[in-house]
Amino acid sequence: MTRSVSDPVLEVRGLSTSFFTDDGEVKAVRDVSFDLAAGETLGIVGESGCGKSVTALSILGLVARPGRVVAGEILFKGRDLLSIGREELRQIRGRDIAMIFQDPLSSLNPVHRIGAQIEEAMRAHDKIAPREVRPRGLDLLRQVHVPDSARRVRDYPHQFSGGMRQRVMIAMGLSNRPEILIADEPTTALDVTVQAQILQLLRDLNRDLGTSIILITHNLGVVAGLCKRVIVMYAGEIVEEGSTEQIFDSPQHPYTWSLLRSLPRVDADRHERLRSIEGLPPDLIAPPQGCKFNPRCPFRLERCFSEDPELEPVGDGHIAACWVTMKRAYAEMGAGSLVDTGPGAASGVRPPIAPVGPDLSEPEGQGLAPEAHDRD
Repeated sequence: MTRSVSDPVLEVRGLSTSFFTDDGEVKAVRDVSFDLAAGETLGIVGESGCGKSVTALSILGLVARPGRVVAGEILFKGRDLLSIGREELRQIRGRDIAMIFQDPLSSLNPVHRIGAQIEEAMRAHDKIAPREVRPRGLDLLRQVHVPDSARRVRDYPHQFSGGMRQRVMIAMGLSNRPEILIADEPTTALDVTVQAQILQLLRDLNRDLGTSIILITHNLGVVAGLCKRVIVMYAGEIVEEGSTEQIFDSPQHPYTWSLLRSLPRVDADRHERLRSIEGLPPDLIAPPQGCKFNPRCPFRLERCFSEDPELEPVGDGHIAACWVTMKRAYAEMGAGSLVDTGPGAASGVRPPIAPVGPDLSEPEGQGLAPEAHDRD
């Protein structure tokens, strides 16, 4: 099949991944769909446990047991990665789609030199000519700005700082000139200065090599500095998707709004106390009925407790899964922007109270403290 220049390099359709435990099925990712264009930078954000990393691992076929992909398609250049053989997928993984893992120290082999590990990644896929492997390994370290690369190439992982180890992981990811680079929390545990250097490096690689990047993070500031488009996930689902400007300037899902309200803003007209998101993410074995964010949402309606909203257009290229949307909340509160808005719209709605069965009732007089009987 001839592919158009405008065709996405990666298409994820209805992806669902579950972990089958003794306590039940953990629905880690549910019905996730998105596209990635050639040369695009896409951010996936959300709290820990929302399904970001599991989505990336599902794309690469790296979901460990007892987990497995239970539904969906993952199309790379029109080929479904879920239907090809393991050896064919192994050739694509690392060669055409590479991943930078969250913890570089645990991802690097402590008993092998850095140079040998970068070279191994190239030799495993035969994409780089054998005579070019060693010189390219050294060039990659220079490209990611590792000082004194000719000497450091013979060092071991423990001899590198956290930021330098992350640069080595980026060099390994780029070693086979992949079309897609998935970066899973690449700036975690790095100080602000090193974080800025890593982001600039990814930005330069995207510009100079045209590599498509999927950035997985919980840090919205990192996304704002690198990505052109953003996906917001909650409880294994995509709840909002749009351009970076749309997500930051006009968030339409209350969860996205809540994430932004928990961050300090230098452009705010007045400085208010930062608002945390009350409660905890839901149990993915037995998630709440209706919208999964309804136990924590300050704008919930009666409908939110019984019907699960689907992703619907809320703007040009902007979609959200919400019965309220922040446009309605702004209108009800007379607010014109994110910094003017406080919780209030429909916040009085409470979840329905389940009827108590006969087996849960207690005989009259039971369940009171002894002093309560004395007061009667």
